[in-house]
Parts: sequence; C-alpha cells; structure tokens
Amino acid sequence: MHLWNKTEEEEDEEQEQEDKEKEEDEEQEEEDKEQEEDEEQEEEDKEQEEDEEQEEEEDEDEEKEEEEGVLGREREREREREVRNRREL
Repeated sequence: MHLWNKTEEEEDEEQEQEDKEKEEDEEQEEEDKEQEEDEEQEEEDKEQEEDEEQEEEEDEDEEKEEEEGVLGREREREREREVRNRREL
C-alpha cells in the first residue's frame, strides 16, 4: 500500500511538472506572439513614416516646381515688357 501511495504521489508530481511545463510553454508562445506583433507594428509604423516622408518630399518638389514656374512666367513677362519698352524708345 505504501508503494502504491508513493507511486501516486510520483504521478501527481509528474503531472504537476507537466502542467507547469505546459503553462511555461504557453506563456513563452504568448510572449513570442506579442513580440512578433510588436515587430510587425514597428515595421508598419516605419513604412508609414517613410511613405509620409516621401509624400512630403513630393509635395515640396511639386511646390518648388510651381514656384519656379510662376517665377519663370513672371521673368518672361518682365522680358516682354523690357522688349516693348525698348521698341517704344
């Protein structure tokens, strides 16, 4: 009877150990999953930031081109005025 009890105790200990290991494995899996999600979110954030920077650069380039176009037209009009003024003289 004593051996049977000890065997039962051993089985209980083994079961407890298995349960503990299973719980640790589940916790590790959860931590790994959270870390993976965090890394994915960081990558998405980085891509979004890069997209925003690219869009900002494109907007600045477009604005610069528009300004240069306006200045170019103003210069052309000024040249035309100068030419007209010279002709009138």
